[in-house]
Amino acid sequence: MLTRRTMMAATPAIAGLATAAGTTRADAQMNPPSTAAGQAPGFYRYKVGDIEVTAIHDGFAARPLDGFIRNADIAAVKAAMAEAFLPDAALPITFTTLVLKTGGRTILIDTGNGDSGPPTTGRWMSNFRAAGFDPASVDTVVISHFHADHINGLRLKDGTAVFPRAEITVPDAEWAYWTDDAKMASAPDGLKPGFQIVRRVFGPVMKDVKTYAAGQEVVPGLTAVAAYGHTPGHMAYMLASGSAKLMVMSDVTNHPALFVRNPTWSAVFDMDADMARATRLKMLDMAAAERAHVSFYHAPFPATGHILKGSDGYRFVPVQWMSAI
Repeated sequence: MLTRRTMMAATPAIAGLATAAGTTRADAQMNPPSTAAGQAPGFYRYKVGDIEVTAIHDGFAARPLDGFIRNADIAAVKAAMAEAFLPDAALPITFTTLVLKTGGRTILIDTGNGDSGPPTTGRWMSNFRAAGFDPASVDTVVISHFHADHINGLRLKDGTAVFPRAEITVPDAEWAYWTDDAKMASAPDGLKPGFQIVRRVFGPVMKDVKTYAAGQEVVPGLTAVAAYGHTPGHMAYMLASGSAKLMVMSDVTNHPALFVRNPTWSAVFDMDADMARATRLKMLDMAAAERAHVSFYHAPFPATGHILKGSDGYRFVPVQWMSAI
């Protein structure tokens, strides 16, 4: 359940985990300088029928393990980390959004941390441009939920709108919750920054934001799927073109090494832990039964693959990297 204690522990996620020092120029804020030790640009393309999907990487943030999982002993969490060859002190949480090219339109699903995350994030715009995209050409931005790492990319710290001509569409239940002044006033202290971020990001365009409901086709080929629990209006999606489908899982799990392998574990970010668990189990079962192609916001890049269910539970099987789409 949502309590003051759990929300205080979750504050870093809701507020963007950390605040990076910014400058006054958008290019400096959104395009960190490359270094000789840097990686190649973080984008990866694949097809879902006739729809071109591009995963855009925004970097990572290290989340200390202490207090991260509410209902598991720290020894069990560290054992799961060791099994996945991950460090035993902090989980490197990655951020990967999707760009859809369909019907001559450019559509985003979520926007990353923008210039408001820790120094290890903020790679989104440089990767987006490296993939051949222009923020001025984005037609629609579809938001899955209102945690900072999904919406801060809409607006820079200085107030600049990153996608000046894009329609913005958000879940109706998410909008109703986070824009409610009474809920903000009565929220635990740890949750209040989330309400404030929503007002900063959406305030200048409040009257123009559109909402969608679960079961609705948000844009052609993309249908919203109720995935409540992580937040009150959290959405996943089914992307379909012809016979091809992709389950866009959003934050149904955090890192798959922990939450696909242990789907009954509850991350501190889940506002209704019981509902989030039920949603996770339902969607993992569906993905495994249908051998579906899936994507996760917080899976290791390129954050796409399949779910396998065996005698020892579920596991995430990443796609094989391909040089052609």
